[in-house]
Amino acid sequence: MNLNEKHIIISRTDAIGDVVLTLPLVGYLKKKFPHCKITFLGQNYTRDIVLASSAVDSFLGLEELTEKPVEILKSQSSDIIIHVFPRKEIAKAAKKAGIPIRIGTSHRLYHRVTCNKRPNFSRYKSDLHEAQLNFKLLSPLGINEIPSLEEIPSYYSFENILPLPPDLAGILAIGKKRMILHPGSKGSAREWGLDRFSELISLLPPEKFHVFLTGTEEEGLLFRKELPIEAENLTDLSGKLSLSELIGFIAGSDALVAASTGPLHIAAATGIHAIGVFPPIRPMHPGRWAPLGVKTKVFVADKECDDCRKSTECACMRSIEAKNVAEYLISV
Repeated sequence: MNLNEKHIIISRTDAIGDVVLTLPLVGYLKKKFPHCKITFLGQNYTRDIVLASSAVDSFLGLEELTEKPVEILKSQSSDIIIHVFPRKEIAKAAKKAGIPIRIGTSHRLYHRVTCNKRPNFSRYKSDLHEAQLNFKLLSPLGINEIPSLEEIPSYYSFENILPLPPDLAGILAIGKKRMILHPGSKGSAREWGLDRFSELISLLPPEKFHVFLTGTEEEGLLFRKELPIEAENLTDLSGKLSLSELIGFIAGSDALVAASTGPLHIAAATGIHAIGVFPPIRPMHPGRWAPLGVKTKVFVADKECDDCRKSTECACMRSIEAKNVAEYLISV
């Protein structure tokens, strides 16, 4: 199917990391069909990360659909909607709005009556990466190509990153490696532990590294008690950056260390060193959620493990030593 001149809505209304891993799908469509129009439907708080991609033509906030979703979707005059993240109310509204082609996985019962194209595949059981799995939704359009993990980064199209305000740009203008540590995950991933991050900070030579801590204000309240925030080579930025500023700050840094979080995937997309700490548990393992970029590294226990699936404490995550991460950072 020739999608040039078509208006496509990509619906992904969940977290930042999921949204980042959906942007290669958008970039692929734009490269293959440069005259198509792509609207990204997401939560308003993800707007800045979506619009950082030059492949996106417009953003539609989920919150805008609260009162009159059918009328708003109809006003888009779109030809296709792809439900990358299934949401029943959007699927129903898209059908009522009369969008001609409505694509959603066959694994959602409500898609049987709301979607007229239902590719059959399982994310949970697949060995494909999340970013690759998104491409399965293009099969009803006659597109069966799934880019390799090495190809995916070329489709982020992160060309619209806004410049940092002078005060933040000045912080980055130092003669050391600029290292971002993002200790928290807001409960979205297994965490490495504040003590591991504290040890990592102590292992990075202060004459060579300056460490920046990022996270929400709530996360900052937790780690300020545990991490050496008074160290001369450390700056606490938790709760101080907007998403747009965080994106720009990450892009201007040298490396970022985190668990499976949105900032880790932002780092990979901007092309800096993105170092992830992961559990070997499906479907949380790096095979599904590793950062995809030209300078990425994953630390994960070399074993299959289900022992702590139902526990918040993860022995496999804890087994990853700070000295190994520090040695890698010093070497790059």
